[in-house]
Amino acid sequence: MRFASLGSGSEGNALLISSGAGASRTTVMLDCGFGIKETERRLARLGMLPGDLNGIVVTHEHSDHVGGVFKFARRHRVPVWLSFGTWQAVQRDCHGVDIALCRDGDRLAIGDLELSPYTVPHDAREPIQYVISDGRVRLGVLTDAGQSTPHLVQSLGGCDALVLECNHDRAMLASSSYPYPLKQRIGGAYGHLSNDTAGEILALLDRSRLQRIVGAHLSQQNNTPALARQALEGALGGAGPEIMIACQAEGFDWIDIAA
Repeated sequence: MRFASLGSGSEGNALLISSGAGASRTTVMLDCGFGIKETERRLARLGMLPGDLNGIVVTHEHSDHVGGVFKFARRHRVPVWLSFGTWQAVQRDCHGVDIALCRDGDRLAIGDLELSPYTVPHDAREPIQYVISDGRVRLGVLTDAGQSTPHLVQSLGGCDALVLECNHDRAMLASSSYPYPLKQRIGGAYGHLSNDTAGEILALLDRSRLQRIVGAHLSQQNNTPALARQALEGALGGAGPEIMIACQAEGFDWIDIAA
């Protein structure tokens, strides 16, 4: 199994997960916050065409995650999976798109991939994140959550790779020019994960299989890659999984997960 990012941040998010080989390969896109042409351009950069996608799975209705989903899906006839709450928020955009519902605890199969949705605390209708497996390895994804919960810690335990939100540095956010209500929203219990909180979550996880960690969804105004990396390294206490940081402009290239 392998994964790659088209881009990660408040201006747009999309993650590819792929398993298999040749004509039997399964590839899903997690969220799509870019327009059709920009999504096509970023897919091409990763050696992919729209027709290579077997489905799009959605985390929640905020525009940096869902803004391009339905136009792209309609243009290229790609089915979409999302929670009922998310569907309620975006149903006016779903005309002509093959929609399926999913929820926490109900695993869904797309080709060779099995996806396990789990709920997270975020200011959306019914936000979910996913653990994806091809039967041999597991990729955990956690972005757009305001705090740690026992449920998300349990859901992400035993993963081989992890995409983990490191949205902001608390001190940078506090001293930023953002309006006070926005600071409260981002740093609140239903906002986004700070570097410190991401590190606390990482420290709680079963990391016995963990090979790779990608810090994701960094704020361009209120964080730096160096600060995010420092928080993740601190949680690991030295030696451990390889750490890298995703960016808004380039995302990151394909990463293979070894069984």
